Amino acid sequence: MTDTKQEDTPPAADFLNADDPFSLFNNWFADANKREPNDPNAMALATVDKSGLPNLRMVLLKGLDNTDVPGRGFVFYTNLTSAKGVEIIASKRAALLFHWKSLRRQVRIRGTVTQVADTEADEYFATRPHLSQVGAWASDQSSQLPNRKVLEDAVASQTERFGDGPVPRPPHWSGFRLEPLEIEFWHDRPYRLHDRLVFRRDSTSTPTWSRSYLYP
Repeated sequence: MTDTKQEDTPPAADFLNADDPFSLFNNWFADANKREPNDPNAMALATVDKSGLPNLRMVLLKGLDNTDVPGRGFVFYTNLTSAKGVEIIASKRAALLFHWKSLRRQVRIRGTVTQVADTEADEYFATRPHLSQVGAWASDQSSQLPNRKVLEDAVASQTERFGDGPVPRPPHWSGFRLEPLEIEFWHDRPYRLHDRLVFRRDSTSTPTWSRSYLYP
């Protein structure tokens, strides 16, 4: 991070007085969609393997809603047999990080993870480009690939299988919803004296949040 803000960075305004982290996130996400030039819905996803060693990769946020009981969460999709899929299923916990460089803002999220309903996964899968749907069948994600031709042959085989017709969602491909226990909002300020506002709760079924400020 730099020590100064860009002149056109939106002001922090009164976000430090916010009392609902979901509403505040939606406001910041709307700003990012207007101003961040590339993939404003990109987020780093952190998981741990069975030994406790962390893993980190970029994924795309595909939903923030309350379609599943008991509460709202951040939705993303993946191959369930991938490294992240296996690790999430084992630990049922993960962390997310949004970094909107153009806005000089970050949002850090930690919480528990559940798999989305099949109907929800089906609905989203149907919106993906045809070749992306085919690729979900062709790729044994995170497994060792002997060479590129093996993948290309698998794609060709699945393309021939489905043709131009509808592609059903593979049984090994679905989505996860991270329901937050902690959400921290970070806003750049000069000389690294940044604003940090954190919301915490003890359970995802708790509707109320505690709010506190952190030293930069």
